[in-house]
Amino acid sequence: MRIRMIISAVMLFLASTAITAFGQQAAVVTGTALIYGQGRDLSTRTVHFRININKTTSDADTDRFLKILKSDGQDGLQKAIHNENLGTFSLNNGIGLNINAVRVQDLDGKRKIYIVFERWLGTAEVRYGYRSLDYPFSYIELTLDKDTGKGEGIYFAAAKIRWQKDKSNPQIEVENFATFPSKLMAVEATGRKL
Repeated sequence: MRIRMIISAVMLFLASTAITAFGQQAAVVTGTALIYGQGRDLSTRTVHFRININKTTSDADTDRFLKILKSDGQDGLQKAIHNENLGTFSLNNGIGLNINAVRVQDLDGKRKIYIVFERWLGTAEVRYGYRSLDYPFSYIELTLDKDTGKGEGIYFAAAKIRWQKDKSNPQIEVENFATFPSKLMAVEATGRKL
């Protein structure tokens, strides 16, 4: 069974919250990722993660990306966000991947942060054309206390993003390739306030 998340397009992409660039100082989010095994390796492991957010996706770019997703699907979205560099995401102090889209929204007294980026691809999956290639993104959703910057989140290491065509309630569906999403625990945001 695959985990799917339905995200309101209004909430994720058309949020009315003013989002601005962070300037020189990055917002830094750290914590521990609990990653569940899959396939033949069912072991569970914990690793440290770090997210540096230099700026967020503008409303204009968000509208443009949403239109591309609706018309050209996730392949078009991937091409559109490929050169965006809004920060980095890394596990265990490894080389970080560029973050391609970031949205921040205050919701029910909490701060929600949505992050999308092109994921790491394994040599074998590229060489042999595994089905996992249909999941070209990584997706992170964080829920933080606005005052303390502490919270929790989820991490889809391999995600598929598509537009749901329900006209009455437009939505974006994010599907996780793994059976369970990784949990992000002991999350803390420091540096510039998000």
